[in-house]
Amino acid sequence: MSDDGLQHASPPSGNPSSSLWQRLKEHRVAQWSVGYIAVAYGIQHAVTLTAEALEWPHAVERASMILLILGVPLVMTLAWYHGDRAKSRISAVELAVLSLLLVGLSALFYVFVKPSEQVAERAPALVQAAAAPAAKSIGTSVAVLPFLNLSGDPKEEYFSDGMTEEITSALAKIPNLPVVGRTSAFQFKGKTGDLRAIGRTLSASYVLEGSVRQAGKRVRITAQLIKAESGDHVWTDSYDLDLKDVFAVQEDVAKAIAGALRVPLGLNGGERLVANRDVDPRSYEDYLRARAIYRARGNGQEAAGITLLEQVVARQPNYAPAWALLAQSYAVAAVFDPDFYSVSADQLRHLFEESARKAENAAERAIQLDPQNADAIAALGTIQRDRGKMLEAEQRYQQSLRIDPLNPETLHEYSIMLAVTGHIKEALPIRDKLFALEPLVSTFNAWTARVLSSAGENVRALAIAKAMPLDRPGRARSLAIVYAAMKKYPEAANALLTFREDNLPPGTVEAAARLLRNVPARITQKDIPDLGRLDWVFADAGLPERALENSERIVGAGDGLKDPGVWSPAFQAARKTDRFKALVRKAGLVEYWRARGWPQYCHPTTGDDFACN
Repeated sequence: MSDDGLQHASPPSGNPSSSLWQRLKEHRVAQWSVGYIAVAYGIQHAVTLTAEALEWPHAVERASMILLILGVPLVMTLAWYHGDRAKSRISAVELAVLSLLLVGLSALFYVFVKPSEQVAERAPALVQAAAAPAAKSIGTSVAVLPFLNLSGDPKEEYFSDGMTEEITSALAKIPNLPVVGRTSAFQFKGKTGDLRAIGRTLSASYVLEGSVRQAGKRVRITAQLIKAESGDHVWTDSYDLDLKDVFAVQEDVAKAIAGALRVPLGLNGGERLVANRDVDPRSYEDYLRARAIYRARGNGQEAAGITLLEQVVARQPNYAPAWALLAQSYAVAAVFDPDFYSVSADQLRHLFEESARKAENAAERAIQLDPQNADAIAALGTIQRDRGKMLEAEQRYQQSLRIDPLNPETLHEYSIMLAVTGHIKEALPIRDKLFALEPLVSTFNAWTARVLSSAGENVRALAIAKAMPLDRPGRARSLAIVYAAMKKYPEAANALLTFREDNLPPGTVEAAARLLRNVPARITQKDIPDLGRLDWVFADAGLPERALENSERIVGAGDGLKDPGVWSPAFQAARKTDRFKALVRKAGLVEYWRARGWPQYCHPTTGDDFACN
C-alpha cells in the first residue's frame, strides 16, 4: 500500500494529568481551597482564644477543627461546579444542602458552647471581680490556702490559721496583685483536692500552701507557691525561728512571692507589709484566737472572744489590731447575746448602749494608735449606723474604703446600711463586689440573698442561699425568705424548720412554719405569739403591721433598723401604714433621705410629711 493510501491518526491533545490540572485551574479550585484554609485558620484561632477566655470545654475546639476540616471537600466540590464564572449559579438543591449544613453546625456549636450552670452562676461574680480595682492583673492572682497545723493538737489551729491570714493581708497590700479573700480560701481547710479545680473555684492562677509546726517557743514554717494550672512549684522555703520572729517571716514570705511573680511591692520609704509588730507572743496568740472566733460569729462563742481581746489590750495597750478587733466584736455583741429575746425593753436598751459605748471607745483607741486602721474606722461607721446617724455612718464607711477598697467587712456593713435605708439598687453592686471577693462566706451570702430578694432578684438569691453549707447560721432563714418571695410557701416552711439559731423562744420556728403552710389563707386571729426575727412571715400571712414588730422592738431600744426585707414586695402593704412611717422616723431614715436622697419606694409630700408604697 502506498504512503498515499495510509490513514494517519491525529496526534494526542496532551497528557491526561495536565488536562486535569488545566480544568482545575479553569474552575479555580486551588484559589477556593487556599482561601478557605486561610479563613478556617482564622476562625479556629478565634475559637481557641474565645474558649480560653470563657472557659469553654475542650470539645468546642475539637468540634470546630473537625467541622472546618470536613468543609475542605465541600468547598472543593462547590469550586468545581461554580468556580467557573460561566457557571456561577447555585441550584436550589445545593442551596438547601448548604442551609442544612449551616443549621447543623449551629446546633452542634450551641450544644458544645452553652455555658455550664456553674459558669453561669459565677458569671456575675466574675464580672464584678473584673471591675474591682485590684483585679487589673487577674492573670497573676494568688490564693493563700490554710496552712496545715502540724503541732499535733487541733486546739493550736488558731496559730496556723492566723499565719495564713497575716500572709494574705500582707500580700493584699501589694499593688496590682489580686489576692483571693481569706475566708473564701478557708473553705478548703482540711481538704485535699486538685489544685487546678481549686484555682478555678477561687479564680486564682497561683496557690500558696504551707504548714506550721509549733513546739514551745519555737515554730517551723514551710511555704510553697504553686502555679495552679500546671502544678509547677514557683517558689518554696522553710523557716525555723522563735515565736517573736513570726512577723519577719510573714514579711519575707510576702516579699518572696512578689519577687517570684515579678510584681513590684509599691512600698514607700520605711513602709512594711506587716506592721504592728510590737506585741508579745502570748498576746499575739490570744489575738489570733479571738480573731478566729469573730470570723465564725454566730457560733455562740462571741463572749469568749471578747474576753480574750480584753486581756490582750490590758497587757498590750498599744496594739492597734487588738483594739480594732475588739471594737468590731463589741459592735455585734448585743445581737448575738443569748438573752436578746428574753430581756425587757429597758434591759435591751442598756445592752445596746453598753455595747455601742465600748465599741466606740475601742475603735477610737485603735485609730489613735493607727489612723489608717480601716477596720476601726468601719466599726465607728457601724456604731453610728445603729444609732440612726446614717450620714456620719456613710462617711466612716467611705473613709474606710478609701484606705482599703477591698475590705470585706466594710463592704458588708456599708451595703447593709444602704439596703436597710431603702437604697437597694446602690447596695446590690457592693454585694456583687463582695461576692466576687468572698464567694464562699456564709455570713456574707446570707445577707446577699436577702438583699437580692428585697430587690426582686429571687433566682440569684435562691442559688446563693442553696449553695451555703447546711449547718451555717442564716441559711434556713435566707432560703425561707426567698421561697416565700417566690410564693413557694411549703418549701419556705420546710426550710424554716431547719433553722439552727437557738436564741429564739421555744416554739417560734414551728409557729412561723405553720403560718407559711396556711398561706394564702388570710390569718385573722390576733393571738399569734411574737416571731422575733421571723416576723417577716406576717407579711405573707396577711398581717402586714405585725411584720414590723421585731424592728419596732430593736429600734425602740435604741438600735438601728436591721432588716432590708422591709423594702421587699411582700412588705408593700406594711409600708403604707402609720406604724412604718413612725418606725423609719425613729430609725433616723427620714433625716438621711432628706439630706442624701429618697429611696425608690418613698417620697416627700406636704410639709414634713412623706409617703411610702
